[in-house]
Amino acid sequence: MTETPQSAPTGTTGRDADPGAPARDDDAERRTRRRRQTVDAIAVFLLSAVAVLTAWCGFQSSKWGGEMSIAFSQASSARVQAADHASGARDARAADQAIWVQWVLATDRGDAALASYIEQRFSPEFRVAFDAWNAGDREAQGPFAMPEYVPPGAEDAAAANARADARFEAALQNNQRGDDYSILTVLFALVLFLVAISQRDLQPWVRWTLLGLGVAVAAVGIVVLATFPVKI
Repeated sequence: MTETPQSAPTGTTGRDADPGAPARDDDAERRTRRRRQTVDAIAVFLLSAVAVLTAWCGFQSSKWGGEMSIAFSQASSARVQAADHASGARDARAADQAIWVQWVLATDRGDAALASYIEQRFSPEFRVAFDAWNAGDREAQGPFAMPEYVPPGAEDAAAANARADARFEAALQNNQRGDDYSILTVLFALVLFLVAISQRDLQPWVRWTLLGLGVAVAAVGIVVLATFPVKI
């Protein structure tokens, strides 16, 4: 009796039914791993670059703070010098006024010899104003009212005051520059925060959003940083 060969089983395994499924799973896993590696690479680069920029901003803030202190000290020194020169000018003016009073009294008494003797003892600065007063037919209220009268020390006092004003303004400007760098330090710290959070185990879109915000804030900070003056 001839045996009838058994038919092949009709059922098939999942691997036989869809042989491409494992390959697709491997491709998806590789793509996920590449995306993760890309995010990590961008994050590491951004963290390193921003850390350097943060240190640079701190250094510049410190340098401009030092420049501010120096400028304030120079302004204070110039104020002291101006006060010294102004005091000397007041003393010289008082001496000229004392001699002027004696000249007026001698002239009022008609003592020409005494008046001439007093004139010879006028200071050079008062002599210039006295001659200008005489040349103007003595219409002004006296030599001290003439613009030609400049007691010694008056110009030095004005120059020292101008120098003090300039250094004071420079100090304020340097202070603002230091504050600007400090603000950038805070901005870059925000970048570090965003990038660090993006490295947590979050949804991919959340990680990319945080990383994108970090990149955007860092780009703004770098553009602003490029406009700031540098002090070495």
